[in-house]
Amino acid sequence: MTAPADIRLRSIVEQSAVNLTDDAGRFHKRHLTEAVRDQLAREDLDPHIKAAALDKLAQSLVTGFGEHRNPRRRRTGTLFHPQDVVKLGTGIWVWMDRATDSDLLEWSRLSRRNRARVDLADSEVQDYVDQRIDAFRAHADVVYLGDLERVVFGWDRNDAEPPEPAGP
Repeated sequence: MTAPADIRLRSIVEQSAVNLTDDAGRFHKRHLTEAVRDQLAREDLDPHIKAAALDKLAQSLVTGFGEHRNPRRRRTGTLFHPQDVVKLGTGIWVWMDRATDSDLLEWSRLSRRNRARVDLADSEVQDYVDQRIDAFRAHADVVYLGDLERVVFGWDRNDAEPPEPAGP
């Protein structure tokens, strides 16, 4: 996908989110999905942008397939199902029925590394939330996180990095 097409698709999502946001700063994912779908279905959308959207749709469908076929504990007490898929990294997947011992070792290694990343990310979230909850308690007059970040933690728009792009 080209950068301009990706930027345009992100702007469609962002503008739709802004348009759907209520006075409390909230919007519903289902409504956002519907609004984006409606925007993408418009006839006057550039064919290059529609092609990029189809690429993203295909990627999403493949990811969903992988998540659905991800091995999980069965009622029988085993992870094995021949139609599940083991992800080996670098985009290589293998049907569980055809996995080898080296495939299982690679799957295990990746699983441990991913678990460590998830644990680290969760620890960062928990630390951040704990600090902010303490600050909310200490500054009872502050209602919104954005105000708390500016007043207590010195957040400044000029120091902010743009939001991270969504993963593949």
